[in-house]
Amino acid sequence: MTTDSGKAAASAAQNSRAFRIAARVGYVVLGIVHVVIGAIAISVAQGAGGEADQSGAMQQVAGLPFGLLLLWLIALGLFALAIWQVTEAFLERDPDTKKKWGHRIKYVGTAVAYVSIGATSLVYALGGRSDSDQSSQTLTAQLLAAPGGVVLLVVVGLVIVGIGIAFVYRGATQRFAKHLSMPADPVRKGVLTLGTVGYVAKGIAVGVVGVLWLVASLTQDAEKAGGLDAALKSLADLPFGTILLWLVGAGLIVYGAYCFARARYARM
Repeated sequence: MTTDSGKAAASAAQNSRAFRIAARVGYVVLGIVHVVIGAIAISVAQGAGGEADQSGAMQQVAGLPFGLLLLWLIALGLFALAIWQVTEAFLERDPDTKKKWGHRIKYVGTAVAYVSIGATSLVYALGGRSDSDQSSQTLTAQLLAAPGGVVLLVVVGLVIVGIGIAFVYRGATQRFAKHLSMPADPVRKGVLTLGTVGYVAKGIAVGVVGVLWLVASLTQDAEKAGGLDAALKSLADLPFGTILLWLVGAGLIVYGAYCFARARYARM
């Protein structure tokens, strides 16, 4: 497929009303996933068990009435949202070459994240199970055993930390608003508040994941690495960690609420 034909296909997809609706549904189900993860994090902060990541969220969803249907909706919605991000990458027109490729990398990276969560939902919809922390530790062990694996692990950790910082920055500066068709006040102020709190909370959670990968690389101990569940639970070991974990969990719920608003107001 040539570049021109790829752009034509991407443009045709974005002009499809059904595809736009599917992508907006993707934001709704993304919000559901974050609300469930945030609720699990709060329960962990209060001394209960549970996996505070996408695997734990899907496990909780599977136990709900019509949970199987919801798992399929989550998978399909997030896959549609991932495809939307890829079309955005194809159609990026920033005249500055560096910025254009930076935007494309961001779009593709976001698509990969959506596919990852959607794939986890699909696994549970098909009756399987997944352990994000175990997968992270297995990948870390494989990287450590490879030539130059420690360096690669450091790079991965730094990239994840960078993503976390980007989330915090986007929330603190409200740069996320440029991707929305903002409503009038007071709804506008509400959406901005949800986005600010949600992005900062998610950035902290993602940043801690990156720190765990860096610790694993520096200690060459794969068991130090982990996904979102390990990152959130590690917060509980810090001074005032229980309060911090509770706040981050509440922030992820707020981010989920922002995703609901984004489904309505995102520019598509």
